[in-house]
Amino acid sequence: MYKILFVCHGNICRSPMAEFIFLDMLKKRGITGIYAESAATSTEEIGNPVHYGTAAVLRRLGIDYSKKRARQMTREDAGEFDLLIGMDGANIRNMIRIAGEKYAPKIHRLLEFSGSARDIADPWYTGEFETTYRDVCEGCEGLIRWLSDEGII
Repeated sequence: MYKILFVCHGNICRSPMAEFIFLDMLKKRGITGIYAESAATSTEEIGNPVHYGTAAVLRRLGIDYSKKRARQMTREDAGEFDLLIGMDGANIRNMIRIAGEKYAPKIHRLLEFSGSARDIADPWYTGEFETTYRDVCEGCEGLIRWLSDEGII
């Protein structure tokens, strides 16, 4: 089982959106053998449900997210997961701080998989959940291509 952890600041907007959209893309393609989850770099939202803006996107897509509660990434996650995927540069820096330099090679920005150096803007601040959705889809499609190219799927 190949394990991927999507990470953002609070684990209520971008990373759960990526987690559930990615899993839905895999399911629709009949791809198995991949496990995905999401977490936060901060403690601010621990235990909270998905943000209403992300929830609206996922509901529209018919994706169940109801059991998701925010949690913080741990150093143990860095050893357990094969890929740790952040949404922006600040996430990446905080993920390396949590995981330790030893695990830095596992840490990537989501849009890196689509060939972009862009951050996925935090809709908590921008209010642009549709823009975040498009960026997450672009990154997840790129990630699936990468997994295929690497022979993982």
